Amino acid sequence: MASPSMLLVTLYASSLMATHASNFYQDIEVTWGGDGRAKILNNGELLTLALDKASGSGFRSKNEYLLGKFDMQLKLVPGNSAGTVTAYYLSSQGPTHDEIDFEFLGNLSGEPYIVHTNVYTQGKGEREQQFYLWFDPTKDFHTYSFLWNPLHVLFYVDDTPIREFKNAEPSIRVPYPKNQPMRIYSSVWNADDWATRGGLIKTDWTQAPFTASYRNFQADACVWSSGVSSCASKQRPSSSNYTWMTLDLDSTGRQRLRWVQKNYMVYNYCSDVKRFPQGLPPECSINSTA
Repeated sequence: MASPSMLLVTLYASSLMATHASNFYQDIEVTWGGDGRAKILNNGELLTLALDKASGSGFRSKNEYLLGKFDMQLKLVPGNSAGTVTAYYLSSQGPTHDEIDFEFLGNLSGEPYIVHTNVYTQGKGEREQQFYLWFDPTKDFHTYSFLWNPLHVLFYVDDTPIREFKNAEPSIRVPYPKNQPMRIYSSVWNADDWATRGGLIKTDWTQAPFTASYRNFQADACVWSSGVSSCASKQRPSSSNYTWMTLDLDSTGRQRLRWVQKNYMVYNYCSDVKRFPQGLPPECSINSTA
């Protein structure tokens, strides 16, 4: 008999529609921080978000999605960005929301960025893992990706997996994000009460504006519209490729994941026994790390 996870794969993969987004004019809407802090440039190919002492800025995708592969190229705030956070994430709405997060924590000039990741299911988060990057993310654009399919959520940096959150709902009844449609969000905002060295380093407003840049957003995903997922459509273009729906890590991917977690992981909630004196969260038993 097929496992519950494989039944989910079969159900969702049976008939899919996808979207490939590439123009910010048609794909996103600015949600806060007007007065020129959010700018779409180069005929929709480039977007910038800025933070100054008066306000940050942010956007969200026009579409909602239910499962997919999402890529965005970002160039993070350069120089002394201590106290700032650049957030790029998927989220649904409401108190029991689902959310899949990248948050890039600013730093003093010359120090490495910390990539903060988290996963919320049914309103419950506290599943933080943090990593250093193995390059300077302010010098050029790099690709940050979410894979969200019935098997797991994977976080990628330049196609290298850095984190896996498996679907443990069939086996140990940990809720998995599978029913609530989510939008892509991003923002640049001030968090100097916690972002850099636990809030010890404050934002230097003489360095403002703090600007992050975006390009090449792609969503190969099921679009949610008027309460219906395009995954339920009976129409499937013969030329489409939906390998992301059943994508798992091969041996090379597992090796790369272990390499990142061994060499660049800063914090893992599944190793924090002081934080969870009554026992680690149950999903830690199947989300093994290096």
